[in-house]
Order: sequence, then structure tokens, then C-alpha cells
Amino acid sequence: MSHQPTAVLYVDDEEHNLMAFKAAFRRQFTVHTSPSGREALGILRQHAIPIVITDQRMPDMTGVQFLEAIIPEFPDTIRMILTGFSDVDAIIKAINTGRVYRYVTKPWDEQELLMTLRGAAALADSQEKNRRLMSELQERVAVQERTVRLFQRYVPANVVEDILGRTEEESLLDGETRIVSILMSDIRGFTALSTRLPAKDVVTLLNDYFSVMTEVVTSHFGSVNKFMGDGMLAVFGAPLSHLENQANAVLAALDMVDRLKAFNGRWADRIGQPLAMGIGVNTGEVVVGNVGSAARVEYTVIGDPVNVASRIEGLTHDHPNAILISQSTQDAVSSVVETKPWGPFQVKGKDEEILVHQVVGRR
Repeated sequence: MSHQPTAVLYVDDEEHNLMAFKAAFRRQFTVHTSPSGREALGILRQHAIPIVITDQRMPDMTGVQFLEAIIPEFPDTIRMILTGFSDVDAIIKAINTGRVYRYVTKPWDEQELLMTLRGAAALADSQEKNRRLMSELQERVAVQERTVRLFQRYVPANVVEDILGRTEEESLLDGETRIVSILMSDIRGFTALSTRLPAKDVVTLLNDYFSVMTEVVTSHFGSVNKFMGDGMLAVFGAPLSHLENQANAVLAALDMVDRLKAFNGRWADRIGQPLAMGIGVNTGEVVVGNVGSAARVEYTVIGDPVNVASRIEGLTHDHPNAILISQSTQDAVSSVVETKPWGPFQVKGKDEEILVHQVVGRR
């Protein structure tokens, strides 16, 4: 595709100057002419004109005044001026304040002015390319921001930040050992409830429920690791740790039960019954990291403490809205919450009985 000539607007109150300018430069540029600033403004509004050149001495306003007047509406226009020697000081001042790009003394030399106009055209072309690049960059940034927001709906925000901060040479599949508190929660009797509801209502209900519970976990510096049907696994201490991971997990559990009351206020009539949950919290050493293949990875928590947390949560099945915690968690939160013994219990996968405590409330 052929390159279109750059458009130039020449403003001068003398008709013969307009004719001479157009005759001299019409082969190299698309030339627009105007005998006054007011008419020139109308031309600028009708056409995309990157270069404006004006005579300094005009009856209604000076050339500098005209070029100043168009700055708010056309800030990127390259502004040039023709002037006699008597006005050079005023023009240089205008150049220094950014109101004029360049000046040419009268009478103008055709070759000199042609070179000046070509320089201005090259600058205008460069500015237009920069604007296009900036627009494309902003669009790409917006797309990336949307992608990150969507990514954070599936992966904890802290993990997303860690992944984006890695270089191409750093592996996403590295793991590390951490002491964390695991919170497992489950809705009591949800399987039976889901058979009585339309599939769409089941999904809507779970989305609303998990939105509430995720907000609670996040507010206590935890991260939701995964959803398992109507169950949820949250981690306190990975990927970022806090000094009070155990207390954060237990206080989050209390708030989850409390927020369930408001949730039931919205949903109980629609589903015919209030929901109840069970929560188990355990603390121990686990391996955390991104597990998977080069094609797909998942940030996960691996270790016996995860299984124990699940077993403890299972002990709540006949006790709606009960919060049970392991001894390892109890040791760190006894000054924060009231508890009562609930054990020891024999759980699947463990040779020894485990000590369990029920959380009664905050101290």
C-alpha cells in the first residue's frame, strides 16, 4: 500500500502567499490553506492534519496566538511559523515554551522550507507510530490483567504472583517443606440435597457458598487450595506464612460457621433447609509446590497432616457446625479460643489414636 502524503495546513491572510505555498509544495504534501485562524480551526476539525504552519503577522491574531489556541484541542499537532526578523525574539520564546516547533524567516527559501517540512513530516510519522504502539501496549496490558484476574480465580493470588515473578529458567515444579495449618470443611448432607435441586441451582448455591467461605479464608491470611465437590481445603502458612498461622486457621473456622448463618438467611427458603458444615484443622509439616507436567501444573499440599485434617473433619459428620482441631493446633491457640477435649480417636491410616479438641468460641 502506497504511503499517503503528509497533510499540511498553511494559514496566511494574504491570498498570493497561500497560492505560492500550495504551488510550491502540493507535489510533496496534501496542502490545505486558510486565510484566517477561525477558518483554519474548522479545517483542522474536518481533516487529520499533523502539521500546521502559519504567518506571524495577521490582522485578527498573531501566528503564535493562533498556535496557542489550538493546543488544547490538537495537542499533538506540529506547529510552525513564518516570521520576519523583527519578530524572531517572540518566536524563540514561543519555541522555548513548547508552543512552536520551529520557525522559518520570510521571505522563505523553497528548498529550505521543503527540508523543514520533511523533517516535521518525519516527526509526525514517528509520533503516530508511537501512539499506535502505545495503544497496542495498553491493549496487551489490559488483556494480561484480565488473564491474571481469571487465573487468580483458579490459583491462589500469592501463587500467581510467584509464578509471574519467575524467569523462564526457573522451574515451576519446585517444592518446599513448610509447617502449615490445614483447614478442611464439608457441607453436611449435601449429596442428598443436590439430588432434589436442579443442576443449575446446585452450581449457583455452591458458587455463592464458596465465594463467602473464600472471602473468610483470605481475610485471615489463608489461601484456598482446592474445592472438592462441596468440600474445601484451605492452607495457612503457604505460599505465604504469618506468625499466627494456627490461630488464623481456627479464627477463620469460627467466622465460616458464623457467616453460614447469614448465608442460610438467603438460601434456606429456596432449598427447604439450612445448610450445616463440619470443619477440621490440623497442623504439621508438609511439602508444598507446583505439581504436574510441563503442560499443566497445580499448586498443592502433600503430606500426612493433610490426611489427618480430612479424618478430623470426618469426625464432625454427626455434629453440625462443629469445629475440631488437632493437638498440634490446640497447643498454639489455647490462649485465643475456648476448647474442650474430644478424644482421643482412632482414625483411618493412623496406628496411634489422635487427640482432638472442639472449638467452643473465642476467648
